[in-house]
Amino acid sequence: MKALPFKIPKPKNLGVIYQEDRTPIFYGNFHEHEEIQISCIVNGKGTLVVGDTIHRYSENDVFVIGSNLPHVFKSDISEEKSDSFMISLFFTERSFGSNFFELDDFKELNHFFENASNGFKVLNSYNLVPTFLQLQKASNLERFISFFKIIKQLNSIETLPLAKFIAKKKLSDDSGKRMQTIMSYTMNNFESEISLDAIAEKANMTKNAFCRYFKQRTNKTYFTFLNELRVENACKLLVSNKEISVKEVAYKCGYNSLSNFNRKFLAIKETTPLKYRNAVLQSL
Repeated sequence: MKALPFKIPKPKNLGVIYQEDRTPIFYGNFHEHEEIQISCIVNGKGTLVVGDTIHRYSENDVFVIGSNLPHVFKSDISEEKSDSFMISLFFTERSFGSNFFELDDFKELNHFFENASNGFKVLNSYNLVPTFLQLQKASNLERFISFFKIIKQLNSIETLPLAKFIAKKKLSDDSGKRMQTIMSYTMNNFESEISLDAIAEKANMTKNAFCRYFKQRTNKTYFTFLNELRVENACKLLVSNKEISVKEVAYKCGYNSLSNFNRKFLAIKETTPLKYRNAVLQSL
């Protein structure tokens, strides 16, 4: 899946780029960049789309997003006024010299780079979070040293892969802009009905051409992706407000039929909405 190219602002002569995103919402465009991104969510909740898959994120989550891996962090909009806050490190395999990571000293990091290509989420990230927080007041040298400590931990820690399918075909800027239009429209309108006619029109394509285009770049149909997005949002609603009925959740997530919602939820999560809610609430 191609996305808008994005340039990470790079201070001169720094191998590791340190960045703080402290805004009401994170960068809202589906995008990609050459740098590998290591991010810690300090504050905020939302949806992360990486390649062809959809995930929830919340405070203390740590993610690694590979080079040129399309992604977008979309913050939940709530009545609370607290900003979303994310600390990130960016680097490429050539940041310290073209052959730096090919030295024998770094052979044990091969596992990290292999996992990073499709991105991953750290399953038990609490030990990593303090290191990220210390980066805020660290010197460039201290951040450089901490960077290697972080990737050493990421090399052996338990993780969950993010993207399952990454299109290898190079696409034009126009195609990248088209996918950005499709993703933005979907992310902003999935709670309402989206017809094939409407999304194909947004992409400025015929319906048949759009279906082929999306399937080739994501390895799934558009409506499979749309249902996954809606079900992930439903999971959030089911857990965040136990007073809301399953029927109301269905309607809030773009389904006009409770039976259809239950069927899609079961197919994606392999359980019913009610069983999912009870299981999550009992584990809290």
